[in-house]
Amino acid sequence: MAANIISFYSIKNLSFRIKSTCHFILFFLIFSCICCKKAQDDNRFITYRTNPEKQNIHMYWKNDKGEILKSIDHLNHYVQAKNKKLVFAMNGGMFEPDNAPKGLYIENFKILKSIDTLQGAGNFYLQPNGILYITQNNHAGIIETKKYRQNKSIRYATQSGPILITNGKINPIFQEKSKNMNIRNGVGILENGELIFAMSKKEISFYDFAQHFKSLGCKEALYLDGYVSRTYLPEKNWSQQDGNFGVIIGVTEPSK
Repeated sequence: MAANIISFYSIKNLSFRIKSTCHFILFFLIFSCICCKKAQDDNRFITYRTNPEKQNIHMYWKNDKGEILKSIDHLNHYVQAKNKKLVFAMNGGMFEPDNAPKGLYIENFKILKSIDTLQGAGNFYLQPNGILYITQNNHAGIIETKKYRQNKSIRYATQSGPILITNGKINPIFQEKSKNMNIRNGVGILENGELIFAMSKKEISFYDFAQHFKSLGCKEALYLDGYVSRTYLPEKNWSQQDGNFGVIIGVTEPSK
């Protein structure tokens, strides 16, 4: 009889523990979803998430006549003439005074600008410098410039700096209470390979900008440019089609 009572209370205790564990897991999942949703809805940024394996992501610099596109408006007309609809666009890295890409630029497997491994002044040369690339298999990656190795599978690449996040950690050169404020745009990569593009709507520090990518779950992230940044994302009623820059990153779909 005593054994039966002990067995009964043991089963009841086990049932309580299982139920408590399930409740904890459920609470954790709900909390994680809420935090992720809040991060994505952070009103300080215009943020776009895309899957390079399912969507058409391209890098643009010149049109078919060899003329530099310079603005998102020109890019929009360019893709429309090819029966495509521009879903998203953002300037894709720093550039020279003549609108040539600063550092490595690869478009459709062709190296149009060579890699820059020099030292210098300005954000581009803040370390570590990095490269965003997309392969022929539509795999995207962000890698430190000094670790980059050229190969024939890379379809697109743009170089910029500094890297914001490496292996989930914010660049240690950034100061949490820095007064170095500016409009900023960048790109991050999630563990599942999806890309996150983001631009601050107002001036922000490097640290807070990197923190935004980290809050979204990005393990790697790269700074693209500053006050010249523009974003075109009509699905969120955000349409900046001006600009005067070099590389533009765009996502298109067939026109209906």
